[in-house]
Amino acid sequence: MDILDPTIHTTPQQPHQQQPEPTHKNDTEMATAASLLSPVNLINTTASQKCKSPKKNFASLSKAMGAGKTALHTDSFNTNTFAQDRNAKFRLEARFVDRYSARPSPFGFNGLGELVYRRTYSRVKADGTNEQWFETVERVVNGTFNMQKRWILENELGWDEQKAQTLAMEMYDRIFTMKFLPPGRGLWAMGSPLTEDKKLYAALNNCAFVSTEQMAADPSKAFLFLMDASMLGVGVGFDTKGAGKFVVPGPDTSKPTTSFVIPDSREGWVDSLKSQLDSHFKHLAPVVFDYSLIRPAGQAIKGFGGTSSGPEALRVLHEEVEKVLLGASGKPISSTVIVDIMNMIGKCVVAGNVRRTAEIAFGEASDEEYIDLKNYEKNPHRMSYGWTSNNSIFATVGMDYSESCKRAVVNGEPGFAWLDNMQKYDRMNGIITNKDHRARGGNPCLEQTLEPYEMCCLVETFPHLHDDLEDFIETLRMAFLYAKTVTLGKTHWPETNRVLLRNRRIGCSMSGIAQFISARGMEQLREWSETGYDALQQIDQEYSSWFAIPRSIKTTSIKPSGTVSLLAGAAPGVHYPISRFYLRRVRLPKDSDLVNALREAGYHIEPAVGSESTTLVVSFPIDCGDGVRKAKEISMWEQLSLAAFMQRHWADNQVSCTVTFDPVTEGPQMKHALDIFQYQLKGISFLPQCDFSVYPQMPYEEITEEQYNTLRAALSPVDYSRRVSADPVAERFCDGDKCTL
Repeated sequence: MDILDPTIHTTPQQPHQQQPEPTHKNDTEMATAASLLSPVNLINTTASQKCKSPKKNFASLSKAMGAGKTALHTDSFNTNTFAQDRNAKFRLEARFVDRYSARPSPFGFNGLGELVYRRTYSRVKADGTNEQWFETVERVVNGTFNMQKRWILENELGWDEQKAQTLAMEMYDRIFTMKFLPPGRGLWAMGSPLTEDKKLYAALNNCAFVSTEQMAADPSKAFLFLMDASMLGVGVGFDTKGAGKFVVPGPDTSKPTTSFVIPDSREGWVDSLKSQLDSHFKHLAPVVFDYSLIRPAGQAIKGFGGTSSGPEALRVLHEEVEKVLLGASGKPISSTVIVDIMNMIGKCVVAGNVRRTAEIAFGEASDEEYIDLKNYEKNPHRMSYGWTSNNSIFATVGMDYSESCKRAVVNGEPGFAWLDNMQKYDRMNGIITNKDHRARGGNPCLEQTLEPYEMCCLVETFPHLHDDLEDFIETLRMAFLYAKTVTLGKTHWPETNRVLLRNRRIGCSMSGIAQFISARGMEQLREWSETGYDALQQIDQEYSSWFAIPRSIKTTSIKPSGTVSLLAGAAPGVHYPISRFYLRRVRLPKDSDLVNALREAGYHIEPAVGSESTTLVVSFPIDCGDGVRKAKEISMWEQLSLAAFMQRHWADNQVSCTVTFDPVTEGPQMKHALDIFQYQLKGISFLPQCDFSVYPQMPYEEITEEQYNTLRAALSPVDYSRRVSADPVAERFCDGDKCTL
């Protein structure tokens, strides 16, 4: 399924000293400390004991953070009866889960959320049928606590089944009711054979970054990391700092050509590229490839979902890379060659139907060659693959933005990333910590600061779906526990594990911010953000002590969201909807087993213009809620101000924000806006507004309240009971409109 897409500094403080990893004298002491500091024990303490902060008085939060709310879900279960079996997998009590089996699933947006769920996250069970929402939540929670149990037992920290059940029940309820959701990758992979059997924990992470700065020592390494991660669905950022660092010698044609028989696996595809790159970068024998072992087009890709396109996408990658490297032979490697190869890899991963992924390139503002990469009048040959990355520049405070803004006014690129701000600051509140001095870039949607080879996990909360601040704090506790658990999983990359073990970086995000503002106003958003952030720092200390691991280097961000926010009926991140009432159109294959159920429920379905024989378009009437303003009513300046507001009060990583602007009236102001907001942001991107009404079947179409009511009245609940069982296709690294390939 495809969702249609349109396309203040103050006095510095002393540098932050990262807290040392907790130490204990012996295993007995470690187990005792883990028990005393475990979240269940802490849940049963008073709020004043848990949240001692010089800035906030958390006494008012005692109800939400105490035992009362959890007891609502566990009062009929005697958790003392759970066996302490070291070898048994963690499982939620069946009677608890059964309570939710008959409850309506709270999907948002008049059926759109449920469609996205069934197509993307509902896995096939052992009995051959697809999961229902209550079962998906059970799988995810069981998988989360299995990871905890393995870590606790492997490190002899003292596992307590009763406490785990209590926490798991609370987490289950808050995911089921969509007060928070794991990232799409977590909904799709957590608790599945990928994590339970294969221990492929890299698939739980959303994003990564790799630098080419040290590529002279191993020229192929950064390219191979990007390809391997992309084939796991992880979005990857990369830089061009390796440009000019070494001369490409080319292959040694005096040696006989070697043949590489490509295994039909992710590792096989990556190794084939390695042999080709090494041939050119290390002056080795030329290589030819044998594709005979690669499965034919149309066969299922087990585990990750989707179908194979055969060897053609890989064959094209080899041909395109060969052409680029032969042209670079005898010359210093350029920023163009670096970005070209990275983009060609991205094209291969997508065209090969192997995975959806995303890329972002970071270049120097002074590198005209780099900045013109998406000028297809100058570089027409890049049109076939240049689209695979968002391109940004490393901006510096005080620079002249004139030339960059001239290009951004045309097509929204380059974006702007202030690496110095990313390294110096947590939240942009004027306090310099230098905590991220090792950081060199970020992820494709630019909500995470990252070191080379670092990965990170995101988790999404929906403050507008909460009764009060107390309720929201308890959700933050459960959301952060999910994300902190993901940091316990190792990857198959040693460099990545070293950074992950040290940083434990998390991006706890918010969506539905536009809806929250319309209902509660900016002052409550500030209060919830500030109080929530302070609470998360205490929560991180508690969980880090429980798991005996370092505290997370950073904890919060604002991600752009997409399919996950659709599940909950939330506007994505800090972005505003096209209108309160609008149509959201979704593409489905003509032979999809979901089509008949949607048609019988009264949804408007029509052939997709230009793909009438293969694709259908389904229209969903959407109501974003009372008082929500239209995106066109929000000026470029107000969007920048909201991003800066969240960067100051909530996000210690970054705020992902794509600012839409009128090229005629606001385009000339972009340079002046950046002059002001360079002191308040870590990254920003732009997208010029266009009149899409001239195009048929646009993904968003504004409608009136009367039209909405008429369309809504014609709908009935969708009956998916006759659906043919099928595993979902692997979730994309990130599902925002701008950053996914």
